[in-house]
Amino acid sequence: MTTAADAALLARLDSQRQHVLGTVEGLDDEAMARRMLPSGWSLTAMLHHLALDDERFWFAGTVAGDPAVVEWVGSGGDGWDVPDSLTGSQAVDLYVKAIDRSNAILAAASFDAPPVWWPDDLFGEYRLATVRDVVLHVLAETATHAGHLDAARELIDGRQWLVFE
Repeated sequence: MTTAADAALLARLDSQRQHVLGTVEGLDDEAMARRMLPSGWSLTAMLHHLALDDERFWFAGTVAGDPAVVEWVGSGGDGWDVPDSLTGSQAVDLYVKAIDRSNAILAAASFDAPPVWWPDDLFGEYRLATVRDVVLHVLAETATHAGHLDAARELIDGRQWLVFE
């Protein structure tokens, strides 16, 4: 059962996800593939990272213990390893599907429960104690990356999030 506070937390997470999707809205695959910042990632790459390393890893992996995710992580899976053939529109679809799966996982989870699986070899002593902690972590990650996407989008065509002229 989700508390009012947990529902509010999920609403904030969903708001940041919509920020991500709204920031890339209207861009074609070519613009999505452009590398705009010195680190070299594209908007397509950022969506791939958000879908795999945030939504899939944290919710399907740690919260639900999905064996396919555990195996992917164990084999060195990395959401920054983006297939050359992935288009921006495919990355958007991948992210939307990952969100849908995450939402289904979270709807069935107890926010007070510990994660089902934890990759000790990746994080050493660092550990998130509850599903709620995982949601807070992904919220912060998503908001941070939404800001990165804002900067890249502004460099592409001058558009700023929630600035209407």
